[in-house]
Amino acid sequence: MSLSHRQQRIINQLHKTNGVLSSAEITSLFNVSIQTIRKDLNELSELGVVRRVHGGISLPSNNHNLPFSNRTVMNLIEKQHIASKVVELLPENSSIFLGIGTTPQQVAQALLDHPGLTVVTNNINVSLTLSHNPKIQTYLAGGLVRPSDQDTMGPETTEFLNKFNIQYGIFGVGGLNQKGQLLDFSPDESSVSRTIMQNSETRILVADHTKIDRYAPVVTGTLDDVDILVMDFISDSIKQSCITFAAEIIEVGSSKEFLSC
Repeated sequence: MSLSHRQQRIINQLHKTNGVLSSAEITSLFNVSIQTIRKDLNELSELGVVRRVHGGISLPSNNHNLPFSNRTVMNLIEKQHIASKVVELLPENSSIFLGIGTTPQQVAQALLDHPGLTVVTNNINVSLTLSHNPKIQTYLAGGLVRPSDQDTMGPETTEFLNKFNIQYGIFGVGGLNQKGQLLDFSPDESSVSRTIMQNSETRILVADHTKIDRYAPVVTGTLDDVDILVMDFISDSIKQSCITFAAEIIEVGSSKEFLSC
């Protein structure tokens, strides 16, 4: 299932607060009945994107990521806008890394009609998406399959990725903090992203706004390791970090304004 407009707004509001919302606050915000809100919260809880607590909801535990299938329904429109902008940056006949996560999957979807691509990935959904176009040459890295994330991980994966010299490395992140640090949920995830960055001429980080100030325990790098940051909304603190680290940013909100640090 996909999130309704109201459910997506509930998630966004939850991220704007300290990660907890009462049912009374939600009903007041949307001016609907408690029965309607209860149905929304039950569906969000079943998807695993919120946790039911006494009198309301909170964000799930921060020390692990949600399963891939749950994340696909979150901020889908924003991820599609990000993907469309990334595709505009890529010339024909490019070589591309696509990393783990749901935003790189949306980039793959947007690339289906892009001519002459060579794509290297450890993202199983990316490879399945691109397999619909036989003119796209796709390499899928082997390794340990993570069922909940639908990707491959481990030393075999990074060894395979290290064999390539790629023009554009496109990857996601678990979180992005005020210090400009790129955060991931496990050393294996971090290793894959670092490998993509090390073997790419141009490094493109794709992330929706919920990654700002989201906690994850592993430091993968900083914005200094990124050439271009593409997000739907970029906070002032992240813009300041871009100035510090000399990274370019593209903000694809309603105005799709281009900003250069």
